[in-house]
Amino acid sequence: MSELKEEEWRRRFALFALIRLSAVMLVMLGIAIALTGLVRPGGWPAPGIAIGLLGIGEALIGPRLLRRHWDKT
Repeated sequence: MSELKEEEWRRRFALFALIRLSAVMLVMLGIAIALTGLVRPGGWPAPGIAIGLLGIGEALIGPRLLRRHWDKT
């Protein structure tokens, strides 16, 4: 593997952090939709749980996909 420049590592770290942050935000949004009156009074559990699970999936799979992509290049 060739030596990567410091700027490229910073860009990769920022992208990695952005993936994790967006995943946490999706989980929080899912919880808010499921348990509060954000979308409709009394909460809306089914879509909230689905959005929360998408956020968890992104947190678990997103960084691995990024690493796999970066290893190929």
